[in-house]
Amino acid sequence: MTDETTKTKAIDAPEVAAWWAERRQYLERIRKVPEIRHKFWREVGVYLLRRLLWSYGFFPVFIAFWLPFVMASFNPVVLATDIIPVLQSFIDSNPEEQATTISTLLIAWFSIGSFFLVFDFVLTPFRSPYQYEADVYMKSWEQLNHDQLPDKM
Repeated sequence: MTDETTKTKAIDAPEVAAWWAERRQYLERIRKVPEIRHKFWREVGVYLLRRLLWSYGFFPVFIAFWLPFVMASFNPVVLATDIIPVLQSFIDSNPEEQATTISTLLIAWFSIGSFFLVFDFVLTPFRSPYQYEADVYMKSWEQLNHDQLPDKM
């Protein structure tokens, strides 16, 4: 390798520092904009609501219906034949047994939902509108200052 190729591949610390300083300053400026702040809180609410509905609404219901359906070999007649005696015994049981069964089902629902909620937060992290705005701004900033920046950042 020649000195020319190492110079073009090396990233100078002052240029990278200037990029990060500009990004930091831009983020400080846009955090004061009320429209973006409102958009941030709205997106936080939508993100949390979507994660909660997905984790506590879809997965427990899906598992509660899918597993018995698989165990019945995808035959709804076998599923109904298996589940009707269980439901009848629940109705015929005393109130303490019914309360225990219902609390057990609620605990199972909550534990399955919590399990999926943790993994949902890990697999789909929140993307801040501030970061998106900063990314767009920094792309335009890079184009304006292209001759002053290294080839790859």
